[in-house]
Amino acid sequence: MALPVLSSSAVKFRRVLAHFPQELSLAFAYGSGVFRQAGASAEHGETNMLDFVFAVDDVVTWHMTNLLKNRSHYSFLKFFGPKKISTIQGYGAGIYYNTLVPCNGRMIKYGVISTDALIEDLFHWKTLYVAGRLQKPVKILAQNENSRLQAALVSNLKSAVIASFLMLPESFSEEDLFLQIAGLSYSGDFRMIIGEDRFKVQNIVKPNIAHFQKLYSTILQDCPQVVYKHQLGRLEASIDKSPEGQFTQLMALPKTLQQKITALVNPPGKNRDVEEILLQVAHDPDCGYLVHQGRSGPV
Repeated sequence: MALPVLSSSAVKFRRVLAHFPQELSLAFAYGSGVFRQAGASAEHGETNMLDFVFAVDDVVTWHMTNLLKNRSHYSFLKFFGPKKISTIQGYGAGIYYNTLVPCNGRMIKYGVISTDALIEDLFHWKTLYVAGRLQKPVKILAQNENSRLQAALVSNLKSAVIASFLMLPESFSEEDLFLQIAGLSYSGDFRMIIGEDRFKVQNIVKPNIAHFQKLYSTILQDCPQVVYKHQLGRLEASIDKSPEGQFTQLMALPKTLQQKITALVNPPGKNRDVEEILLQVAHDPDCGYLVHQGRSGPV
């Protein structure tokens, strides 16, 4: 399954891409400068900063080439050279941003992440920083034939669906699912986001339902627990909330989220394996809440 490339024109974004070294395993644009949000005018979208992420196989070489082409994009770190920049990039979420960069008449910011760090985040949700962005519609601008990266991109979407199934009731609407997915990468209850517009997730999802449908349609059509009537834009879900069904879903979650859930219920000093603890969680009436707490906890 290929990650969908959204069909609207990407000419202006690819013109931006032309300013950078082309050794990219993945490049995408995201955010309010790309997709309209509820409550924002069309003109507002045309003036917002454009956000990009570039995944590269060889971080040092990419920064070295980019310093030659775009030295002014970097802060004082440019004086320390590409190796130091790459070392600093390795901390935290593994991504280095240059921001407030004028390009083709717009302000842009772009983050650089190693392909290996991106794959790790997509498979295991180590930080969910870039993986969370890729759970929402983005505009794919470049992608090479890295089969492991492709598998990780699809795995990230499937994990988002599974985690959302665990947190949602037995029956729910398509919009409920997309709201839950879009809220995964925010800490805390997505309906009461601290430090963000409390309606931010709704504002992202509601104007972009068609984009979410395109992103998740293949996964939902292949899912035995839902009847996805794509042509009607309707989803009929009947999620297995039995302990057995929830255990299967818990075992399919990304490794980091499993570890956070087990830390919530495993008393200190009690040495039990993850499978045993997740079986206990599967029998807990608050299973969905524990998944939510695990997702909301510190990275």
